[in-house]
Amino acid sequence: MAFIRLLLALLMAAPAAAESLGAANHITPTLVAESLTPKAGARTTLAFAMHPAPTWHGYWKNPGDAGLETRVAWEAPKGLVFGPIQYPVPGTLLLSGLMNYVYEADYGELVTVDVPAGLAPGTKLPISVKLDWLACNPSTCVPETATLAITLTVGDGAPDPARVADFDRWRAALPRPLGAPGHYEVTGKRIRIALPLPAAAGVDKPYLFPATDKTIDYAAPQTITRDGDRIVIETALHAQAGKFDTLDGVLKIGPDSGVSFTATPGKVAAAVAGAGAAGRSGGDGAGGFLLAMGGALLGGLLLNIMPCVFPILSLKALSLARAGGTESHARSEALAYTAGVVLVCLALGVAILALRAAGSSVGWAFQLQNPKVIAGLMLLVLAIGLNLAGLFELPVISTGSGLAQQGGVGGAFWTGALAAFVATPCAGPFLGIALGAALVLPVAEGLAVFAGLGLGLALPFLALGFIPALRRALPKPGAWMDTLRRILSVPMLLTGLGLAWVLGRQSAVDGMTIGLLAALLLALGLWWVGRRQSAMKPGAWWPVAPALIVAGLLVALVPQAGPTQAATVAEGGNIPFNETRLASLRQEGRPILLYFTADWCLTCKVNEKTAIERSEVTQAFAAKKVAVMVGDWTRGDPTITRFLAAHGRSGVPFYLFYPAGGGEPRELPQVLTPGLLAGLA
Repeated sequence: MAFIRLLLALLMAAPAAAESLGAANHITPTLVAESLTPKAGARTTLAFAMHPAPTWHGYWKNPGDAGLETRVAWEAPKGLVFGPIQYPVPGTLLLSGLMNYVYEADYGELVTVDVPAGLAPGTKLPISVKLDWLACNPSTCVPETATLAITLTVGDGAPDPARVADFDRWRAALPRPLGAPGHYEVTGKRIRIALPLPAAAGVDKPYLFPATDKTIDYAAPQTITRDGDRIVIETALHAQAGKFDTLDGVLKIGPDSGVSFTATPGKVAAAVAGAGAAGRSGGDGAGGFLLAMGGALLGGLLLNIMPCVFPILSLKALSLARAGGTESHARSEALAYTAGVVLVCLALGVAILALRAAGSSVGWAFQLQNPKVIAGLMLLVLAIGLNLAGLFELPVISTGSGLAQQGGVGGAFWTGALAAFVATPCAGPFLGIALGAALVLPVAEGLAVFAGLGLGLALPFLALGFIPALRRALPKPGAWMDTLRRILSVPMLLTGLGLAWVLGRQSAVDGMTIGLLAALLLALGLWWVGRRQSAMKPGAWWPVAPALIVAGLLVALVPQAGPTQAATVAEGGNIPFNETRLASLRQEGRPILLYFTADWCLTCKVNEKTAIERSEVTQAFAAKKVAVMVGDWTRGDPTITRFLAAHGRSGVPFYLFYPAGGGEPRELPQVLTPGLLAGLA
């Protein structure tokens, strides 16, 4: 088949060979590195940035009925190990009855490079590659070649800032691996393939690209049906198909997205009569969408017990009881609070979906992966805590906490907005699955899930506003409310302390010191305000203005860099997350606990202290030689984000257990117990 493709390509190239001789390439390649200073003993990534001229196209790994895949010949220092080319999801091009798998716009082909350990910093790594490919337009094909070179220098492995967006975009275009194998069944001259794909996963104009040659007829029509939690593809068998043990390929599920799979022989039932065509999420997506909405509502409801949300909700509820207003007033405040919560959740959803559409790998609580945001949130929580503690009374602290102190509809709206923003650090029970589904559902349905999260978060206050009996059940207003207010300052201040710890984990001691200095200046400014208020002095609020300005400038100086994820994980004796290392451990047949965490995730930290790090669990794991692999998502990691997305998740915590012998992983609940983990071993 390869010979036939080459012959077809050369025959198509012949009419243009003479005029193309010596001419510039029709596809311009550039060799770029994600890091110009790779770390010794680590892995880095190179990319061929391919730029086709108008009307020209390049080819996927399996080019289809005609064409050639990209060929490489590396020249590099001894010890460097180059992986295979990773191709983005291709498109189709049918010419003269021949089906081609092609790229008609700019695309990136990625190659991993393992740098040997023991190289001294500053060691030069000159790399050269001879690249051969086939460039075609609708009437002509031309074999093209180029010799590209780049020199890397052994260093700290930091990514090149100028290339971060490019590599995020190229990686987003790669197919994501399915978490479970598919199956295929050959009947006569037809083949039926079933792939596991959750009903919540959006599917738009799907198409199957076989990577294994001589399996399906490339030009034959494909019937693709959504049948619950699986996709069923039926098409014609390749005319030269022999016996094949596995079928590898990519299923395109959206304009620029797809999933890679391996299918093995097995019985494949036909799609259930009446099942929906897979042009959308499962069976018109109603079941998956409703499941995601239910998870978002329950998850949002549970966020109300978080230590940074509960005081806000409690005080707003008590203020509603103390106000003693009319029914219409109570309902107006409840609706305003709900509007504030829902709009913030929708804004975060729009930001996440827009950044992902632009090629960035982000997930829920992505803003908390920036230490400057953590520092700013720490100042906001500190101001709220000091206000609750009675240090000062100020109608305006900053955009958010001060506005939340207002009464009436405006105060209710900003209270809701504040509650939603400070609730983002965790994706607790129900919420992780719902938000993961939101990122693969159609945009309108995905945003509806984010709105459902806000509605769940707002439900308690909404119920208070619309059910008079609940308001009457609240304790009568009195002096005790001031005592409760002081008590509620404790969880807020503890939240601020926790954010300071997260800041130190993200940007090291220097960053935490700068953040604490900003907090000290803000606290002094607020203390001064409180003193002036006690003395009934006019303009009592002015000291907070310079304190906020200086604190803001200090926050801007908080450094981004901190301890590396690998170093942080290694401190606990665990294995830092690495897909290659994970595959190696699975091949060894070792049982593996793989979990993803972040320092700003309260649920994650509780699970680690109360379950994962317990002595009985550690002893049980040691007895069975369970490898513990940890993905630290504190500062964001595109590799982890992609792995989570491939498993239908957009945030942490996320837990997988791989049994001994290389079996399929089992997803664990988001609330762990020592007995559950010890029983796994």
